Amino acid sequence: MTNSALGPALHPAPAAGAGAVERRLRARRDTGRGLLMPYVTGGITPGWTDYLRAFAAAGADAIEVGLPFSDPTLDGVTIQQAGDTALARGASTRRILADLSGMPALGVPLVASTYYNLVLHEGPEAFCAALRRAGVGGLIVPDLPVHEADELEGAAAAAGIELSLLASPATPQPRLAEISRRSRGFVYAVSLMGTTGERTALAASAAELTERIRRVTDRPVLLGFGISTPDQAREARRHADGVVVGAAVMRRVLDGAGPDDLRAFLTTLRQALDQECDRPR
Repeated sequence: MTNSALGPALHPAPAAGAGAVERRLRARRDTGRGLLMPYVTGGITPGWTDYLRAFAAAGADAIEVGLPFSDPTLDGVTIQQAGDTALARGASTRRILADLSGMPALGVPLVASTYYNLVLHEGPEAFCAALRRAGVGGLIVPDLPVHEADELEGAAAAAGIELSLLASPATPQPRLAEISRRSRGFVYAVSLMGTTGERTALAASAAELTERIRRVTDRPVLLGFGISTPDQAREARRHADGVVVGAAVMRRVLDGAGPDDLRAFLTTLRQALDQECDRPR
C-alpha cells in the first residue's frame, strides 16, 4: 500500500431524495443529453487540476478523480501507469484533496474513485468527511462488493457523499437489483469482464447489462471500461445514459497531452453523444 494519511478529520429512489450528483445527472439526462464523465488520476502532473477545468469546458457532466493506490487490481496498464506516475511524484489522498479544496468552483460534480484499502486506512467516516470538505460529491470504490458496503454506505450518507456501486455482465439479476437500489448518484455499468483500458470496439455484453439494469431502476446508468472513441461513445449512448472515459484520457496525458489537447478530445466525445441524442428514434 502507498499513500499518506488524510487531514483532520428493488425500487428506484425518488429524484427528490437524490443528492446533488444524482439530481444534476437526472436533470441533464431528462433533457435528452448524453452524459459524459471523464477521469483523471489526481496528482498526475504538477498542474493536474487544469485538466479538470478543461473537462468542464469540454462539456463534462461530472468528473471522476482517481486517488492513486499502489495495487489497483481492476485497472489496466494505462491507469496503473498513471497511478504509478502520480505516486512517484508524491501524490497522496491528502495532497489531492488539498488541491481540490484550493480550486474555484467548477460547476461540475466531482466523484472520487479509489480502492477500499485507502478508505479503511482512515476509517470510512473520516474518509468521507475529508471528501466532503474538499468539495467532492460522489465516490466509487471498485473493489467493494455490495454485501460488504454497509459501513461505507452509512458513512457516505452521513457525510453527504453519493456512493455509486458497480455492476458487471456477470452480476446475477437479484444482486443487480440490490446494487441499483443502493447506488446513489448513478449506477456504474462495467461493459465487460476485465480491467480498464482502451479497446477497439464496445463490448457486446454492454447492451444486455444496461438493459438488465434499466429493468430495476430509473437512476442514471453510466457505462465504462473500454470506451475510447467518439464512435464507441455514440454506440454506448444507444444503451446507457452516458459514458465514463478513463484510459483514453490518461493515455493522452501520459503521452504529454496538455489540458487544451484533452479539451479538444473530449469535445469530440461530447459532440458524438449529442449527435446520438439528436438522431430520430
